[in-house]
Amino acid sequence: MQRSIRPLVSQTAIRRARLRPLAILVPIVAGLTCASIADAAPPLPAGGQFVAGSGAISGGGTGSTLTINQTTTRGVIDWNSFSIGSGRQVTFNNGSGATLNRVTGGNASVILGQLNATGSVYLVNPQGVLVGPGGVVATGGRFVASALDIGNDAFMQGGPLTLSGGGNGMVINLGTIGSSGGDVFLVSRTAAVNGGSINAPQGTVEIASGNQVLLQDSSGGQQVFVQTGSGGTAMNGGVIRAAQASLQAADGNVYALAGNSSAIRATGTATRDGHVWLVADQGAVHANGTLAATNADGSGGTVETRANTLDVAGANVTARTWKLGAPSFTVDQANADSLARGLANGTSVDVEASTGDLNVGGNVQWNGNASLTLGAAHSVAIGAGATIGNTGNGNLTLRADSGGIDNGGGVANSGTIDWSKSGGIVSALYDMNGSYAPGTLLTNSGWTAAPYSGVRTQATAYRLVNNLADLSNVTQDLAGNYALGKDIDASATSYPNYFTAIGSKTTPFTGQFDGFGHTIDRLASTPNLNDDRQGLFGVIGANGVVRDLNLTNSSTGGYASGAYGLLAGQNDGLVTYVNTTGGVGQNGFGGAGAGGLVGVNNGIIERSSSTADVGYQIPAGGLVGVNNGTIVQSYATGTTYAGNHGQTAGLVAYNNGLITQSYATGGVGGFGGGGLVFDNGATGVINESFAVGQVGGGGPPGDAYGGIAAYNEGAIHNNVYWNKETTIRTSAAGSNSGTTPPDANGLTTAQMSNASNFLDWGIPSGGVWAMPTGATHPVLQWQQAQP
Repeated sequence: MQRSIRPLVSQTAIRRARLRPLAILVPIVAGLTCASIADAAPPLPAGGQFVAGSGAISGGGTGSTLTINQTTTRGVIDWNSFSIGSGRQVTFNNGSGATLNRVTGGNASVILGQLNATGSVYLVNPQGVLVGPGGVVATGGRFVASALDIGNDAFMQGGPLTLSGGGNGMVINLGTIGSSGGDVFLVSRTAAVNGGSINAPQGTVEIASGNQVLLQDSSGGQQVFVQTGSGGTAMNGGVIRAAQASLQAADGNVYALAGNSSAIRATGTATRDGHVWLVADQGAVHANGTLAATNADGSGGTVETRANTLDVAGANVTARTWKLGAPSFTVDQANADSLARGLANGTSVDVEASTGDLNVGGNVQWNGNASLTLGAAHSVAIGAGATIGNTGNGNLTLRADSGGIDNGGGVANSGTIDWSKSGGIVSALYDMNGSYAPGTLLTNSGWTAAPYSGVRTQATAYRLVNNLADLSNVTQDLAGNYALGKDIDASATSYPNYFTAIGSKTTPFTGQFDGFGHTIDRLASTPNLNDDRQGLFGVIGANGVVRDLNLTNSSTGGYASGAYGLLAGQNDGLVTYVNTTGGVGQNGFGGAGAGGLVGVNNGIIERSSSTADVGYQIPAGGLVGVNNGTIVQSYATGTTYAGNHGQTAGLVAYNNGLITQSYATGGVGGFGGGGLVFDNGATGVINESFAVGQVGGGGPPGDAYGGIAAYNEGAIHNNVYWNKETTIRTSAAGSNSGTTPPDANGLTTAQMSNASNFLDWGIPSGGVWAMPTGATHPVLQWQQAQP
């Protein structure tokens, strides 16, 4: 008589296994593969009958094969028993369909032979499922082994499935499971374990333990979600190879064991990034083995380890990013060694203490370019005697108040941060009301900032700006360093509660403001009462820097004859990677200038853009009103317009400085105008740039219009082009007393779409410019890298 797996593995053994998984559970499971199981397993499934769908079952009995020929796309078969003895074979001919097999008898399923299917096979047995050594499962579609039950109606309808009920049987693989075109899921209330080999190169492998589990199709992410925990165990002590892999146990335990034959490798597909999840949000994750994630194109994937209690000692992670999360976390030396090992593998590591503090008590030192981020809901502390150091080009970010709730979180270094031999940067971010203690922080005397980074110092501490009140408080220290902690909804700044610009001509902003890629939305600014410069900033001083910031749906303007820009009325410093959308308007006469980004630029603007519409009675440029400085690798796409006293252009109204490797595509309206600039002054230089927006529509006689400039007294180089069809202009300048390119540089749309017509721009050699498939003009390489 066949014997059940369950009596061979008691609940006491399971509890002991949670404490010492490798030493306890694996021998127990291995014990199941001895004579007891060999004797217990019947040769083939018995008592099968279709209860939904249709098909025929042939063979079985004392033979060596059993075949199921299913004639409907989906089918459900109830079995008295479902085991496959050594040397026996079961085949499902179910096309690309799916078959649910439910065992109603009292014995576990033991597969020591071979199970094959053209489509998907679901095997549900409340007493448990064991694929023993030598056992092979090979399906064309999905393979699911579960001790939790699946409803017939839900299965036959397709769509998401809720697995619940059933029994307390374990689901264990010690053999080989493979799905050539689908997924492999092992689900149990007590323990789901892989101690063998699972391969699903086109799908996901997910091992889950819980009382209720949701299974739903997804082409790009996880498909199994534990909805109700059971305190069970999900474990890998074997090898998993799949596009993505996940181990979940909710309030139980997740183990990724170490060993020469233990590894989880996610390799991705064209539609799935390589991703490994080890998750037990109310339980524990023990990641002690090899975890690797790559994408199908060979780039690195993502590994996530998240739990109430997180142990990564012994983990060896290779990926692009390793994310670790726990309510609070201490990086002791064992965990520190694992972090350092991952970093040395080229894996950037992001550790987050989601509700408390993060403390570092061990040494994390590595060579290479991978970066380490240590974040906490409250505070980050590096303990006495601990060292964090890099000798490559890696970055270190220490982030307090990671939720951006102004909780007074701080950063304290009582150990050593050693970047004296690194080309990377160190950033410490702390709450506006928190504290920062730099401690021993060693920097590299030969350090230089990366091009276009806008970073002034190798090690920088920033106060976090999390809301409008924090943003206004920047005025209290105009020389300080600030960082956006999260996106800010600034819609409260609408009339009459306009935002007052930061800095003025007499007291400009001279610190650093790093958006860290975040967005301020719907900011409406009004001039500083003591100045006529308007925007988020009134004036950015010569030493000031604003970088990596998005301003969306924003507005500024008025009746004063000042300078207006969504970012700043005037920039005398450095602006890099800032993008704006919205509108800029002014109805007074004689204004200094208006731009979608900056009103007057006396400094440097690089790799920035605006889609804002700009005008009315003022020199108006899509990006900048008046440029006396440098604009490089930047663009504007908004419309500029003017009244009787306005002068407009796609990028800059008045250029007295340098514009290089930039472009404009927006329409230009008004009385006279240029596709790129209105007036290129005697000191103005335009290099390697283009314009494509329509320029005017036929204003009063005598007004000047040009594909590049309405008026030119300076130098427009021969590597500057315009679309003569869309600008409706055949010459670079409407009025010219300087140097301009020949009329032949006015290209058709077809010519603008051909990289060979920009030979001196180096397209597509990986330089500044790119010509995407289907594009009607070149774009900047950095644009394509933007999210």
